[in-house]
Amino acid sequence: MEQGADSYRRYLGGEEAAFSEIISEYRGPITFFIQRYVHDLCAAEDIAADVFMDLVVHRHRYRFGTSFRTYLFMLARSRALDHLRKMKRRPSVPLEEAELTLADEQDLEQEVLRGERARMLHEAIAQLPEEQQIAVHLVYFEERSYADTARIMKKSKKQVDNLLYRAKSALRSIIGEDGERES
Repeated sequence: MEQGADSYRRYLGGEEAAFSEIISEYRGPITFFIQRYVHDLCAAEDIAADVFMDLVVHRHRYRFGTSFRTYLFMLARSRALDHLRKMKRRPSVPLEEAELTLADEQDLEQEVLRGERARMLHEAIAQLPEEQQIAVHLVYFEERSYADTARIMKKSKKQVDNLLYRAKSALRSIIGEDGERES
């Protein structure tokens, strides 16, 4: 049995510490996945918290029929899309008008220091169409199977395969075969 499903089963049985295991294992991947949709880390963290709160409030929804991890990612996708719909109705503040706090500056500095190759890869992925970005993220960063990715994205396995094929071809032309950016 999957560790997350086992932890959730123990939590439902009354073991409160099991929920902490779920959060520590899935908080990062879920937040990063949501951030791919909303492009706002703070909002992604809030949405991820809502996903975990859903496990507490709506205990009956998960029936252990699918992978627990897949269920969490399906919830995360749904919540991220809901957030995007709500944001379309709200005006946004231009970046020039926003103030950077010291914490924001430190986060920015840490992002810059993470490494040139990772930055190049993420820049290249960001140039892909959104569905290709999501498929790449789920399969290669989250190590989800094509079947799980298809369920999360509400596509067929063949559609996921096609998205990944096109994404890899595009990334090869952006980055190059040897990993160096093409001029």
